[in-house]
Amino acid sequence: MIVELAGVGAAIAAGASARWNWWRSVVRAGMPTLMYHKIGEAPPGSKLRKLWVTAEDFRKQLAYLKKNGFASITFAEWRDAEKGLKPLPEKPVLITFDDGYMNNYDAAYPLLREAGMKGCVFLVYETVDGHNAWHDPKTEPWLKMLTWTQIKEMQDSGVFEFGSHTMRHRNLLKLSLEEVRWEASESKRRLEDKLGREQVGFAYPYGSGAYDPEVRAAVRAAGYRFDFGIKQGISPSLWDPESGPLKRLLVRGDDGMYDFHLNMTRGRARL
Repeated sequence: MIVELAGVGAAIAAGASARWNWWRSVVRAGMPTLMYHKIGEAPPGSKLRKLWVTAEDFRKQLAYLKKNGFASITFAEWRDAEKGLKPLPEKPVLITFDDGYMNNYDAAYPLLREAGMKGCVFLVYETVDGHNAWHDPKTEPWLKMLTWTQIKEMQDSGVFEFGSHTMRHRNLLKLSLEEVRWEASESKRRLEDKLGREQVGFAYPYGSGAYDPEVRAAVRAAGYRFDFGIKQGISPSLWDPESGPLKRLLVRGDDGMYDFHLNMTRGRARL
């Protein structure tokens, strides 16, 4: 019986080690950058349910950050710290949202404001006031995107800052370099014209092209200070662009709070 129980215990431990990275070393410093997409309940038939985080889970995650001493910052505040204008908080965190869905206004915005925290949204310029046109509605329901009125309210509140996710959310590896330059530079120019603020943050759609030297060089040449991929991990707060794009921590809809804790302390929860 004891041998059988020991075998069961070993199997459970092996399973946990395969599912969770609790055994990894704790990351002592850096800039955790959380990557969200949609806040709310996934619509029926969605094949991208893992990109939906419920409002209740998001509230719990914000509570975790506050309880553990994390202070949310914006891209501009990080840039000011680099320039020596204002120091970073002891435990900074970036809370980012890709694409610019209307549920970021309806659900994330009030929860961040309630928690006294800040977020950053990467906008797809040509889909503002529209829908996520890069999806085929036959396989994934279209969703409403933020409006310019909402975006300006969010920015004026001080709760949100915005960055670029290109003009049309195209796979940059499938474009010519001339098209990549247009996607990066035109979105920066138009966002700055619309919002009246320098755009220093850029996220690669699908993470595609982030590690292609020519694509990344074209994006960097557009003038962004921070470029974000989707590789899981925590980047240093004293970041050297030559080391590659910034890593992020994807927050999945099927993550529990233990996953979230491992992401924040180990740089990833899953193998």
